[in-house]
Amino acid sequence: MSKNIYSILIIASLLFISCDKKSTIREDFNCETTTFNNLEVVDDVKNLFSVDLPKDWKINLYQDEIQSSVFAADTTKQLTGTVLLDVTFINKEISFNDAFLLQQDQENLANELIRIKTKEFIFLEKPSMYLVYKGKKGKFDYQVCNTFIKVNESNFILAKTEVYGDFMVNQRFCKAFSLMENIKIKN
Repeated sequence: MSKNIYSILIIASLLFISCDKKSTIREDFNCETTTFNNLEVVDDVKNLFSVDLPKDWKINLYQDEIQSSVFAADTTKQLTGTVLLDVTFINKEISFNDAFLLQQDQENLANELIRIKTKEFIFLEKPSMYLVYKGKKGKFDYQVCNTFIKVNESNFILAKTEVYGDFMVNQRFCKAFSLMENIKIKN
C-alpha cells in the first residue's frame, strides 16, 4: 500500500513540476531543435555582450553613445528565405508596463504593423518580453519579433528578428531564437 502512495506522490510531483515549467520563446513558437555548424563568437564593439553566429553570415557592428549592436543575416539566401537578427545592448531603463506596450504599438502602427503576439517570460535568466508584429514592408509580407531582455535597472538588450515573405516564417524565427540563446552578457 505504501508503494502505491509513494508512486502516486512521485507522479503527482512530476506533473506539478512539468505544468509549472516556465515557457520559453522556442516553446511558444513550437520550435524543434535547430543547430548551426561553424559558429564564431562575435563581440559587440563596447564588449558588453557576445553572441555565437554562423561564420558564413554577414555581420555588421554598430555603436553610438547609448547602444552597441551586432547585426547578422544569411546573405547566401534571398530576402524571403533568410532571417535578419539585430542584437542591441541599450543603456536605458525599461519597464514592461502598459505605457511601454502603447509606445511599441504606436511606433509599429506608424509602419502599418499590427501586434499579433506578446508575452512576458524569463530569457537568459532575465525578465523579458517579446512582441511580434505583422504587416507589409515594401512589396513583401513582413513579421518582426522584438525580444526585450532587461539586463538590470539601467540597461536592456533588444534582440530584433525580421522575416520577409511568407515562406517558413516560424522556422526562420526559430533559427534566430536558437542563436539568441547564445547571447552572453558580460559584467
